[in-house]
Amino acid sequence: MREDKLSVQSMNFAVEIINLVKELKTKKESIMSNQIGRSGTSIGANIREAHYAHGTADFIAKLQIALKESNETGYWLELLFKTDYIDEPTYKHLNSQCTNIRVMLISSINTAKQNMEK
Repeated sequence: MREDKLSVQSMNFAVEIINLVKELKTKKESIMSNQIGRSGTSIGANIREAHYAHGTADFIAKLQIALKESNETGYWLELLFKTDYIDEPTYKHLNSQCTNIRVMLISSINTAKQNMEK
């Protein structure tokens, strides 16, 4: 499997999200932990799927799904912070990682779209 920066960062992020979910479950929180667990791990899964896309349009579609999932994950992180389930340093750290992945996804999508037009 290719070990590009986006794949590595999304995998590392998914591991941190899973660890966060474990911690939230010990606090008896299940609604948000289930949601962030799904969206936070889906980012990397869709990036991984994009590596075996059926052409450029499919590649872009998979990355766009990953982008939507990263945006949703950002929402859950903010909600967890605002409801005092995670502290500010944890929020800032995870939100920064999520934002970095989002920026890379946007760049990759734009590059793929430009290459389609050539």
